[in-house]
Amino acid sequence: MEFEEDDSVVLHDKHSEFDGETGTITQVVETMFGDATYTVSFEDGQEVGISADQLDPADEADEADDDTDAEA
Repeated sequence: MEFEEDDSVVLHDKHSEFDGETGTITQVVETMFGDATYTVSFEDGQEVGISADQLDPADEADEADDDTDAEA
């Protein structure tokens, strides 16, 4: 699956401190092999060089929670 900037995603990387957290894609970089890697920002930091297979789209409930936090 491909993602775009500003998409909300859930990271799945057991070696990351953000494993299982929802973040926002802030940058998409295409590799020389035609694949994309992503920079994902979280509330407490960011992860760089994330592949698409480590990401899932955030469900709408997660996005609604994020919107509520932004308005507070």
